[in-house]
Amino acid sequence: MEEIVTELEMTAADQLNPAPVVDGVALRAAEPGPRIKDLHVRIGSPYRWPCVARTDGEWERWLAEPGRRYRLVEYRGEVAGAADFEPQPGGDVEITTFGLLPEFVGKGLGGYALTLVVADAWTLPGTRRVWLHTSSFDHPNALPNYLRRGFRSFSRPV
Repeated sequence: MEEIVTELEMTAADQLNPAPVVDGVALRAAEPGPRIKDLHVRIGSPYRWPCVARTDGEWERWLAEPGRRYRLVEYRGEVAGAADFEPQPGGDVEITTFGLLPEFVGKGLGGYALTLVVADAWTLPGTRRVWLHTSSFDHPNALPNYLRRGFRSFSRPV
């Protein structure tokens, strides 16, 4: 199966279409380190994320990126997923990771968790655009969730 990558963007904070609140879902800042690496690998393994095959050196460089912000998605006090985003020149903020751990997929958390991540990305000073990409290898609900939250494709028709 050929991978199809779709790039999506929001160009204004008011384009965010929030999902209904899910009691117990929260976002918490985290520091880069082994926990982030472990979460990314666990989240990404079922979807062939490139991070799964990173070498230790590649992980060190990735985690050392000075502007990247790391977030834990929590559900009722347990870590349920991870997200990170990175400011870029010109007021862009790229959501470089968003996902739930396999044991939390299918519990109705993704829409609200994404809402929190996107809202957090928009709080960075000077943000003019929030963007991300998704792959046809990602969970089947990933692209529909991004579209429901207000993202629009800028790389190919959806």
